Amino acid sequence: MIFITVGTDQPFDRMVRVIDRWAGETGRRDVFAQIGEGGWQPSHIAFVEFLEPVEFKERFARATLIIGHAGMGTILSALLHGKPILVMPKKASLGEHRNEHQTATARRMMALGNVNVAFDEVELREQLDRIDSLQARAVIASHASGGLVEGIREFIFQGGQRS
Repeated sequence: MIFITVGTDQPFDRMVRVIDRWAGETGRRDVFAQIGEGGWQPSHIAFVEFLEPVEFKERFARATLIIGHAGMGTILSALLHGKPILVMPKKASLGEHRNEHQTATARRMMALGNVNVAFDEVELREQLDRIDSLQARAVIASHASGGLVEGIREFIFQGGQRS
């Protein structure tokens, strides 16, 4: 199953429209979306506006692929569970978010080799057309490394001063 999530802040109709059109054209019936409270509803994919946390976790766990906005919660969850993930950043310039941090997140995570990224509708459709070849990236641990914890501890106890 392909699980689509748009996050909990704002809907992401631009992304969901492309996926819905693709599913209709290709006959994909294995797509389920959490779409938020948008003004538009898909006609070719199963969807709900919101999922309770337990059901969200269950659908996430059963998914073979995650498609979502470029939110860190979605990205980290996919990496933690070893799921292939395709992200498309919401854009503040289109009224989808408050600033362009998702574009920066997507660029950085792509540079690290952690996610597949579509920066616009054309790239999203191209990625969807080869969706069965998308692979899971590196799995991350469920806790921070000792080095990271020690670095944060030093930063805090030095009053935020870098030496």
